[in-house]
Amino acid sequence: MKKIIFYTLIILTSFGSFAQGSLGYQEPPKEIKDLVDAPLAPSVRIDDKGENVILLYRNAYKTIAELSEEELRLGGLRINPVTNIGSRTTFYNNIKVKKAFDKDARQVTGLPENPRFSYFAWSPDESMMAFTHTTNTGVEVWVLDINKGSAKKLTNAGANANLGRPMTWFADSKAMLVKMLPNDREPLINTQTAVPTGPTVSVSSGEKAQNRTYQDLLKNPVDEKNFEQLARSEIFKVDIDGTTSKWMEAGMHRGMSFSPDGKYVLLTTVKRPFSYLVPYYRFASQTAIFDSNGKQVKVLLDRSVDEVRPKGFMSTTDQPRNFSWRSDKPASIIWALALDKGDPAIEMEYRDEVFELTAPFDGSERSVVKTKNRFSGITWGSDNMAIAYDYWFDNRNTKTYVFNPSDNKQEARIIFDRNYQDAYSDPGNFVTSKNKLNRYVLSVDNGNAYLMGEGFTKEGQFPFVDQMNIASGKTSRLYQSNYTDKVEDLVYALNMGKGEILIRLESPTEYPNYYVRNIKKKVALKPITQFENPFKAMQDVEKQVITYKRDDGVELTGTLYLPVGYDKKKMEKMPMIMWAYPVEYKDKASAGQNTTNPNAFIYPWYGSPVFWVTRGYVVLDDAAFPIIGEGDEQPNDTFRKQLVANAKAGIDAVDEMGYIDRNRVAVGGHSYGAFMVANLLSHSNLFAAGIARSGAYNRTLTPFGFQREERSYWEAPEVYNTMSPFMHADKMKKPLLLVHGEADNNSGTYPMQSERYFNALKGLGGPARLVMLPKESHGYRAKESILHVLWEQNQWLDEHVKNRDSMETTVQMDK
Repeated sequence: MKKIIFYTLIILTSFGSFAQGSLGYQEPPKEIKDLVDAPLAPSVRIDDKGENVILLYRNAYKTIAELSEEELRLGGLRINPVTNIGSRTTFYNNIKVKKAFDKDARQVTGLPENPRFSYFAWSPDESMMAFTHTTNTGVEVWVLDINKGSAKKLTNAGANANLGRPMTWFADSKAMLVKMLPNDREPLINTQTAVPTGPTVSVSSGEKAQNRTYQDLLKNPVDEKNFEQLARSEIFKVDIDGTTSKWMEAGMHRGMSFSPDGKYVLLTTVKRPFSYLVPYYRFASQTAIFDSNGKQVKVLLDRSVDEVRPKGFMSTTDQPRNFSWRSDKPASIIWALALDKGDPAIEMEYRDEVFELTAPFDGSERSVVKTKNRFSGITWGSDNMAIAYDYWFDNRNTKTYVFNPSDNKQEARIIFDRNYQDAYSDPGNFVTSKNKLNRYVLSVDNGNAYLMGEGFTKEGQFPFVDQMNIASGKTSRLYQSNYTDKVEDLVYALNMGKGEILIRLESPTEYPNYYVRNIKKKVALKPITQFENPFKAMQDVEKQVITYKRDDGVELTGTLYLPVGYDKKKMEKMPMIMWAYPVEYKDKASAGQNTTNPNAFIYPWYGSPVFWVTRGYVVLDDAAFPIIGEGDEQPNDTFRKQLVANAKAGIDAVDEMGYIDRNRVAVGGHSYGAFMVANLLSHSNLFAAGIARSGAYNRTLTPFGFQREERSYWEAPEVYNTMSPFMHADKMKKPLLLVHGEADNNSGTYPMQSERYFNALKGLGGPARLVMLPKESHGYRAKESILHVLWEQNQWLDEHVKNRDSMETTVQMDK
């Protein structure tokens, strides 16, 4: 016999007040709304020398009117066809400049009215910054003179930002290449009124094309025509005095980058055929090198559409990939090639090989280095030294190599070989600095390189700077943060010779600010910014990171917030909100590490549950939800069991501290966290109610893998079915608030996921409410939407958690 405790929920009559139908945008209580309305501190851009600071201001949220502007969804892109820029672009509305250690910033002069700025880009010499301004009719390119503090327009509103950043600087900082709308652009076809000329046909030739569930793909010939017109650009050379000259004829030009010496341009151009299965960056394309006058020098790759790849997260194309300029050479192009044909199932000693081709590009490429896992990048140093990186998802392994780029007969030496989820063993990132070509290369002094790391340990977080002898691999610590009441973030090295490092400091009540630290001299920090805390209502909130264990011994953590004004002497038992997001691991040791700093600033962003400390709730945020599969076992083989164990451990831990009424606990999550919520309500009696935002609930709709699950539905149907809340909708008896953006474009989380799940719950009598947000994507942007979601969540929590009327019934049942 097994004793099982059932909690019978008495649904209040007010549940009926949440009726189906349209509803005007609502606002949450004043305590929450005041936090939402708090002004946003500016974004900070600092030059490499730490001398000049650019402050970029914007509104915290868009408006629903902005999200309602015309939008076309094509090839994985969302485009405003009127202005020719991404329809979801974040815009800034003001710019100020200051010298690093000046207290006050200067307003930039010459800015346009009704500013909407984006795509900021330093000039190579960092004397200027280019940016775009989006008007009602299009995109203009502007330039900011840093020293003068003045801005001016360089182009008309004809720049084309539909495929991303429309401009790139020449190496001399005197001109830019700018993608402009072509004169021969044809009118777009109205997809609503266009008369079809025939059916849309897709063909499977027998090759396996196991792609993820991409969204916003091309669907028909009309989409193809519109995409082509929106993607086409002519490229112009635009001098900073405004002089323009055509550099390249019209084409679907995508990425463009100058060689370090400025004599060549690497350009990728999309071409037909397109695809209805994959986004635009996997369409057919040509990658070629041009001289600085636009004359083609060499075609590096003429690629067909990239629809067919082997199965697995480590699969890749069998064609050359990852073209880039070598940063320590005037003009050398490099790329990677999969030696296993891009198929992770093929066992190879070396998975990838990196090749190099040097100007004038009329010779043969030469091998530079081979990697055992999938190549992920290189930090260039000199003729005889560079650092290469690789990684492999299946075992979470990453390797770091030192190799001689000039002699491929010398085998690359592995200096780090580790689990990339093991934060405690992270050696940090190599420090780089600009060379004479204004490119970042490895900072080396007498054979020593430098590493800056986040410094997570079992005792806490202590960021560090290490010196590493490249030849021996031995490291010595130059600096380690000793803060126990603040978070110190080592942003980047300004001058390792002088010991100057740009850092950012914050505490739970101190807004993040920038300083210059000298690790060689015991001198006071030099402040660069002095931002005030805009969330004064959170000043007295008690916050701590708690540690506890799961029933199998795995160590877990969560960030605990007590309600505003909570009296520890009375120890009143309060309702609680648990918020989490599951993460998969291949070992218990990494899963149990603490990578949360209790001293991080309390930032009530729209998706956070921390708002509810102002409403009398205890909040357990970022509760650890590891899903572990060691050896041959995959994490998702025991997903539900581990999910419930994680949740129970968190509730038990806070309950033992005496803060909560465990019969009044809610669980919430976004995206994969929403998936978690639905599973917990379906397969446990731990929670009074749940909030699930923008989730996926039927995994058979993502049959070729999801999150970190590599197996397809046909390989592991029991896993897909067991994990899918939709398949167990008959078991869901706790109140569930479902929220979803009507325009969600995240892979797998179609709006249909919430709609169909709600229909199942409603048909089976499950207590649920579905809120579909017009115009919103996977993350919510409009202030009206955000305020309404907070209102919905507050209403739901108050009704079904704080004011819950429950009774506990204990019954005996057969095991």
